[in-house]
Amino acid sequence: MEEKGLWHFLSDYQIIRLSEEERKLAESYAKSHTISLEEAFKQVLFERIEDEYDMVVAKEAYQDYVNSGYKATPVAEFWRELDEEV
Repeated sequence: MEEKGLWHFLSDYQIIRLSEEERKLAESYAKSHTISLEEAFKQVLFERIEDEYDMVVAKEAYQDYVNSGYKATPVAEFWRELDEEV
């Protein structure tokens, strides 16, 4: 038995099953952004992938910073140092 919303791959095409409510919401979203339903799904999917990738990279960069032992300079101190150099 297939689950509702399961993706099926057919050569270069994908089929997604949506409830009536989900379909109306997706169509409304696409219409409000003046794009096709296909383009709406693609944009949202790839934006989500990019956001998750950015979060992984940010967490890794922060962990590298923490592991480095460096300490951040308070912004007020940073501005004072810049004023002293001028």
